[in-house]
Amino acid sequence: MSFWEYLGNRHQQLLTDAYQHASAVFQCMVLATLIGVLLGVVTYRSDWAGNLATTATSTILTIPSLAMIGLLIPVVGLGVPPTVIALTLYGLLPIVRNSIVGLRGVDPSLVDAAKGIGMSRPMRLARVELPLAWPPILTGIRVSTQMLMGIAAIAAYASGPGLGNEIFRGLASLGSKNALNQVLSGTLGIIVLALLFDAAYVLVGRLTIPRGIRV
Repeated sequence: MSFWEYLGNRHQQLLTDAYQHASAVFQCMVLATLIGVLLGVVTYRSDWAGNLATTATSTILTIPSLAMIGLLIPVVGLGVPPTVIALTLYGLLPIVRNSIVGLRGVDPSLVDAAKGIGMSRPMRLARVELPLAWPPILTGIRVSTQMLMGIAAIAAYASGPGLGNEIFRGLASLGSKNALNQVLSGTLGIIVLALLFDAAYVLVGRLTIPRGIRV
């Protein structure tokens, strides 16, 4: 069976796996973004706190993904929970680091001006600092998403959702007539999803970043 014939026969299952893969990555990115930006906001004013947050999240990233999921299975079981926890933790580093860099890079004179017109610290953060720090934060989100697209395939090891199931089935049946088709379809599906997500982030950037800041 050729690759195109395989896609024609399995397109419904592949679309389901692709949807589950994209959904898992998207939801984990929302969690990672909320946690990562919060950590950046809490720690960016202090050098030691910022370094601690960056070091802690970079240490998480050094843990092999199979080992991470394997360690989570006895605690939270198989399926979605270990996938969500692992992907969220892996997605933190670029967001935390870029949030800290972006917030520290805001022009102090603009913050002082906002303070001078009576803005409270939460208001300055929400209306001045975070909007100006948004471009590097969005870059961190894009980097995290690309990383998680590939890492999410390992979720199949814990019976998680996504295109990794297609890849693992192919690897488990190497030598059979459709093994290569399974691995190739899962891999190409992940690449296509990564490109679609990145295109969406480019659009988000154009819609949310003022032209003067982009330039």
